[in-house]
Amino acid sequence: MKSVLVALSAGVALVLTACGGSPTGGNPSTGGPGVPTPPAASLTGAGATFPKPYYDAANFAYNKKFSQVNINYGGGGSGAGISQLTKKTVDYGASDVPLSAKEAAAMGGSDKVIQIASTLGTVSLAYNLDSVADGHLKLTPDTIAGIFLGRITKWNDAALAADNSGVSLPNQDIHVIHRSDGSGTSYIFTDYLSSVSPDWKAKTGGPGKSITWPTGDGAQGNAGVATRITQTPGAIGYVELAYVLQTKMKQAALKNRDGNYVIPSAAGATAAATAFIGSSPSQFSIVNASGKDSAPISGYSWIILYKDQADKTKGTALVDYLYWLTTAEGQSYAITLHYAALPSSMASYDLLALKDVTSGGSALLSVS
Repeated sequence: MKSVLVALSAGVALVLTACGGSPTGGNPSTGGPGVPTPPAASLTGAGATFPKPYYDAANFAYNKKFSQVNINYGGGGSGAGISQLTKKTVDYGASDVPLSAKEAAAMGGSDKVIQIASTLGTVSLAYNLDSVADGHLKLTPDTIAGIFLGRITKWNDAALAADNSGVSLPNQDIHVIHRSDGSGTSYIFTDYLSSVSPDWKAKTGGPGKSITWPTGDGAQGNAGVATRITQTPGAIGYVELAYVLQTKMKQAALKNRDGNYVIPSAAGATAAATAFIGSSPSQFSIVNASGKDSAPISGYSWIILYKDQADKTKGTALVDYLYWLTTAEGQSYAITLHYAALPSSMASYDLLALKDVTSGGSALLSVS
């Protein structure tokens, strides 16, 4: 039995254990039913930190399955991933929001790139309050917007107290922590705020990977925000669920569109996605979804690559890996880390998209 450390932040790590085989029992020599054996290659990716724990685990497992393929995913934030792919310094980029028209144009146009959904997750609001137990803080769309607009500045503010009867809210300053880098997690969060708060949208201009925050202090990556929250009494910030659970931070119960308070979970992300059947890179938002169990700040994460691959061998290895990532085996590593498996409709969309990747005019994916 062999273990690997997947770093989330300085001093925080997730231990993954590999037992030599795949969790679904696929044959490591052939890849299992329908999974192609890739050519030898070294692949490099960068971008979103929202799914990085999943990518790190899946990449480790894929290398155990196919030792001839090495995958290095550097994170850095969605903006960094798009920038590096545009400069062609990485083989693929990752972002929690698909390319804008301007970003696609910088890569030669939307017809020159392929975008696939890789996983589905949810954003938590984590807090550092000694007097409030995990899950006992209730937040509504109005109070979330009020905190991040800088209008609610004390934890015992009347608006918070009204929603938290029986909870001992301290007379303590609220310290908002947000992302300092170009971030798809920020996009999902600000997309949610723009959906539920006209004041937020008017003041900030709507959703974005990088915005001018009305209040708070910035930190790099989901891991950086998680670290700042744990180190700052009275702090609150938005963090992808896997980071919250692995660092054992407290998270708030969020009032969803149906009026129910839900603790963010993979099941809540699945419920949100179910309310938006037919999602695609052009219609990707699933925030503020209807449904009694829907986690309100949920979203897909995307992988972006060039449609025409200059290096046939490397391109084949890339599409083989990305196809495996969308299979039940690949998605099992997401589930283990509290992401949600892709809906079957999205996995089917991904397969069709990957079949369009070519090199020298020939399709690279051999899956039928």
